[in-house]
Amino acid sequence: MKKIPESEEELKKRLTPEQYEVCFLKGTESPFTGKYLYNKEKGIYECVVCGNELFSSEDKFESGTGWPSFTKAIKEKNVKLRDDFSHGIHRIEVVCGRCNAHLGHVFDDGPKPNGKRYCINSVALNFKRI
Repeated sequence: MKKIPESEEELKKRLTPEQYEVCFLKGTESPFTGKYLYNKEKGIYECVVCGNELFSSEDKFESGTGWPSFTKAIKEKNVKLRDDFSHGIHRIEVVCGRCNAHLGHVFDDGPKPNGKRYCINSVALNFKRI
């Protein structure tokens, strides 16, 4: 795991402007542009900020929404869910369970058995092949 930077300056040096915008200012990458949207390799998706293991390729699916989608996190504790009332609607924000970086949102329109769709920004992730 990477050391979690403690200062905004340190984060801005290490992350790209887009990574910083998404992870710490709760931005969103444009749909259908993320580098992991069509990734079909086997592996683990980690937090770009701290290296926390977040999602497995085994739980990734094509949602047609324009962002990488997963049915569940590797471990429940590896992500946190928070109410998000921005944009005049209620959504559930997904953040890294270790460093609180914004990852995306979770929706109740995913495949069975749990019906979840974790809609995650590629720029918030690194991918480790297994």
